[in-house]
Amino acid sequence: MNKVFRILLVMLTVLPAIVIKAQTITPDPVDFMHSNGKIYVVVAVVITILLGLFFYLFTIDRKISKLEKK
Repeated sequence: MNKVFRILLVMLTVLPAIVIKAQTITPDPVDFMHSNGKIYVVVAVVITILLGLFFYLFTIDRKISKLEKK
């Protein structure tokens, strides 16, 4: 009973997503942004954010290492 209930629950949660996805007839957002040249701006922002996070993690690691040595 429990296994059947889980399968039914999964099917009920996935089914609306499939139906909604099947009804949309919009162009792909990546193609839209690429045709306008905005995809490069998105990539630049994502790279900038990731580089900032990596730099922050690197500095935090150095500070922690200094504290561990003391």
